[in-house]
Amino acid sequence: MALKSTRKQNYPEWYQNVVSEADMAENSVSPGCMVMKSWGYGLWERIQRVLDDMIKESGAENYYFPMFIPLSFFQKEADHVEGFAKEMAIVTHSRLVNEDGKLKLASPLDEPLIVRPTSETIIADSFAKWVHSYRDLPILLNQWANVVRWEMRPRLFLRTREFLWQEGHTVHATATEAEEETKKMLAVYKDVSESVLAMPVITGRKPEHEKFPGAVDTYCIEAMMQDGKALQAGTSHFLGQNFAKSADIKFINTENKPEYAYTTSWGVSTRLIGGVIMSHADDEGMVVPPRIAPYQIVFIPLIKKNDDADKIMAYIEKIQAHLKNKTAFGEKIRTKVDARDKSSVDKVWEWIRKGAPMVCEIGLRDIENDGLMVKERIFFGRSEGKKILKTEEFVAAAGERLEALQQEMFTRAKKRLDDNIRTDIKTPEEFAAYFANSNEWIEDDRQGKVAFVRGKWCADPATEEILKSMKITIRCIPFDQSGTTGKCLLTGKDATMDVIYARSY
Repeated sequence: MALKSTRKQNYPEWYQNVVSEADMAENSVSPGCMVMKSWGYGLWERIQRVLDDMIKESGAENYYFPMFIPLSFFQKEADHVEGFAKEMAIVTHSRLVNEDGKLKLASPLDEPLIVRPTSETIIADSFAKWVHSYRDLPILLNQWANVVRWEMRPRLFLRTREFLWQEGHTVHATATEAEEETKKMLAVYKDVSESVLAMPVITGRKPEHEKFPGAVDTYCIEAMMQDGKALQAGTSHFLGQNFAKSADIKFINTENKPEYAYTTSWGVSTRLIGGVIMSHADDEGMVVPPRIAPYQIVFIPLIKKNDDADKIMAYIEKIQAHLKNKTAFGEKIRTKVDARDKSSVDKVWEWIRKGAPMVCEIGLRDIENDGLMVKERIFFGRSEGKKILKTEEFVAAAGERLEALQQEMFTRAKKRLDDNIRTDIKTPEEFAAYFANSNEWIEDDRQGKVAFVRGKWCADPATEEILKSMKITIRCIPFDQSGTTGKCLLTGKDATMDVIYARSY
């Protein structure tokens, strides 16, 4: 029972179908915004919980800062304000008045307030108050918050005008310490993406024209979606002294001299959920990595008209009780019994659409045989994904099996990534011919599909216009440079730098 649109037929429509059929989110009456429903928000909660622990293990602590930022704060950092100017939502008045039945703006503010698109400027203002001596450094903080950026082409989870994220901000005494922090947090994001989301990524540095506004260097993790496009899944920015100078973050160094501090910022958002969808979902619906599934095992009682419902429910509760002592990924296994008054067929399909890792069906015949029917979501429609197991066998292996399913999802996605990075394109002509094709779903084979190209780039600023005309981007300059010389794939000039070229979200 495939979705209305398959990946091959219409990938963007398929994506919307997955979100809708899994009941993860819906468009809000507020234009460009979304309502995150329990299953979608549950994924975010699991991601947040794991990442929050990792952030705290890195030494950062959680803070919270206002969502309203004075316009003058952005004007202090010219590159920063230019980079976000087209996306800013601005508060200009403080109240409404009713005049002849019509509401009108009243009480204009002395200074407009920007609704938080990112928090570097307002957090830098606090750093300036808190930092006086090298003994005060480093300061490592994180906040979980919402952000507003006025997207013109919103899409659920990928780009909405309001979204949820975490943003880390740190301040250091030396450039070396700040750069180390930036790369350390990028490694955390890579770990989360690969070990938690089962989404393999390429790590590297952004080219000059793709940097975060106001940064000295931006580092990123880039993932490949099933249609071959790239998704920037997380970024970590070395800000140098740029924000320190604009906010006057100074300290007395070890030589008893005043010096500007060095700052960083880093963040990931609910866009990660969009990445999970486009990395793992299939034509039947969502497929959730077990580590972030709100419920890892869902039990569906098969109760016919004259069946002993109490007996079936008691049997399921007994299995649940045994599972309470079992773990997966170092945590207790999360289970749910779907006892709603709906047909079992409808309930099974609902959990398939949601992508629950395991769906277990139990009726009187299963009780008689001391077993249950287990369906593993990632193998839906294949014989190995449907098993009749003894209860004892199922309980004993449940945690190990969930971990194996997680690894299988990563292995699949990693193979897709590795198989679809072209390294054999060597000339601008070959490059142009390759990207002249349209993007299609790439799960089955590579021939004729457009995905990533790893090749040379000469770093000539004039190449920006070539990239724009071709509607592709340089996703990153990978850390694992080859050190060889070749021809720039955009100009034909000699070049030594390896980059990843791709279309992107």
